[in-house]
Parts: sequence; structure tokens; C-alpha cells
Amino acid sequence: MRIKIAGLDGSLRNFGIVKLQYDTDTGDLSVLDMLLIETLPTKDKKMRASSDTFERAKKLAEEAEEFTKDCICTFAEVPFGGQSYDAVLGFGIVIGIYASLSVRPEEVAPAQTKVAAVGTRTASKEEMIDWAFKRWPNAAWLTTKRKGVMVPTQKNEHLADACGVAVAGIKLPSFRQAIQILAASQKAAA
Repeated sequence: MRIKIAGLDGSLRNFGIVKLQYDTDTGDLSVLDMLLIETLPTKDKKMRASSDTFERAKKLAEEAEEFTKDCICTFAEVPFGGQSYDAVLGFGIVIGIYASLSVRPEEVAPAQTKVAAVGTRTASKEEMIDWAFKRWPNAAWLTTKRKGVMVPTQKNEHLADACGVAVAGIKLPSFRQAIQILAASQKAAA
């Protein structure tokens, strides 16, 4: 059976979501679609900063909900450890968005993501992008042409991390258990 899942790597400025198809029989994972939601603070001096932040949060929430609504399972890295007011504010918004999704994400730790993808807890952004780009070369990556060759841009950081989140997520015991229950219910219905 094939199911749709999503990996999410959220931030207030760049919120990456990757929709994947998971084959419960073979374990094959293929990328169906990618979305990078970008928001920037307004340059309008007449708008209150809080109103601007609220508008950005609404945009993220609406687009994330729309993109993931047909998935049966989602996975997300929940941010923590902000060093500034802006970071903590962004983390709070992202956590609120995750909690508001109709398909609530299973939590994946950043270390789980990096180990599942690259094999080390200290993987760099570039290593994550390189891993994801090589694993799914035909996905809708954000690319640029350099010396006649299409190469991924740094903006793929959140999309690559979202791929890693999904790879780590399908290894979670809770996901494995859900797949067993789904398979059993399919057999019972047949």
C-alpha cells in the first residue's frame, strides 16, 4: 500500500515541507512535491511589528495546512533553545503551526534527522542538501546553473532537512506501529 506523508522543517522566515509517498510493502520513499514558504518582515513603517508577525504566521499556517491535508502522517523537528527574542518568537509560531495542523506531526529530534540522513549527528547544511539532492535527484529542488550544470541552491536547506525529518520519522516506533495497524485494518476490510 502507498501512503502520503510529509516532513516539515519550519521557521518564521523559511518553512520547508516535503510531501512523500511511502510504500508500506517495500519501504520505498519517493518525493511527490516540495514547498518552501518564505516570509520576510514588512518594510511598511506604518504596520505594527506584531501585526506583521501575525500576518506572516497566518500565511505559514494556511499554506502548511493546505499542503499537508492529504497526508496521513506528518513529521516535524520541533525547535528549541532560542538565543534571542526573535528566535524564541519564531519557535513559538512554528510550534503553534505544527500543533494546529489537521494532521498533527510526530516529533523528530534534530539529531535523529541528521543520523537518518547522513549518518552523523553533526551533519552540516551542505551535507544535508547534498544527501537529499543525490537521493532524490528528480525532485523539484531549487536550482541554479553553474558552469552549465544545474546545482542545488542554499535555499534547499529547509527542504533537505524536511526530507531528513521524513526519513527519521518512518523509523519511529509509533510510525511502525501505525503501519501495522493500517495493514491489519486493510486485511480485515478485504
